[in-house]
Amino acid sequence: MPRKFIDISVALEAGIASDPPMALPEIDYIPHSDSADQILAFFPGLKREDLPGGEGWAVEQLRVSTHNGTHIDAPYHHHSTMNGGERAWTIDEVPLEWCFNPGVKLDFRHLPDGYVCTAADVEAELKRIGHELQPLDIVVVNTAAGDRYGQPDYVGRGCGMGREATLYLLERGVRVTGTDAWSWDAPFLFTAQKFAETHDPSIIWEGHRASMEIGYSHIEKLSNLDKLPDTGFTVSCFPFKIKGASAGFCRAVAIIEE
Repeated sequence: MPRKFIDISVALEAGIASDPPMALPEIDYIPHSDSADQILAFFPGLKREDLPGGEGWAVEQLRVSTHNGTHIDAPYHHHSTMNGGERAWTIDEVPLEWCFNPGVKLDFRHLPDGYVCTAADVEAELKRIGHELQPLDIVVVNTAAGDRYGQPDYVGRGCGMGREATLYLLERGVRVTGTDAWSWDAPFLFTAQKFAETHDPSIIWEGHRASMEIGYSHIEKLSNLDKLPDTGFTVSCFPFKIKGASAGFCRAVAIIEE
């Protein structure tokens, strides 16, 4: 049976507004013309003119966070504990069974930036698309941030998923979620405004912190979610295996059987 593959990842790229300034990735590109000496060092007596075109290899040096680019958060990122007090899993401990499952898209592009989605919002959207959640469904959220990646306002765009909405998904067996926004939660600038008014610390990172009750992972900085159907696709999102890390880079892909 033929398959259609839709890349729902962003490229790891320097020089664009993909993260807050303190967390931006840096990439040094070393072209073939600048790396011949690296090869010569391995083979005494070898001269540059002995290499095809005098060229070495192309290689890149990265200075990045595990949360740059499209990545999956481990429960350990959210808090040191999960499931009501157990030690939280790091990314190398996240079950692979979580990372290849039927996908469900919630279209929340119409919701304003900074809005905190509730269980009722999730329930209404599931009713609209006619889907009943199944254990291990991978639920991705299409927000207003989706088409702003790399633009100056990206980090502050999109709605967020609150604790109540997140637990609604987790209580029904969902263990991987995703968003095209910078964070699963509402942009910090909006949360900061609410905190200044309420002084209620429970609103800070409330969607992430739901993992303290039921451990889960989520994908951030997805792309092309507007190209996906509401259901009828599979998500592949295996994380890069980094020992003891809070997240892993991911080439997230949606697969549609045609």
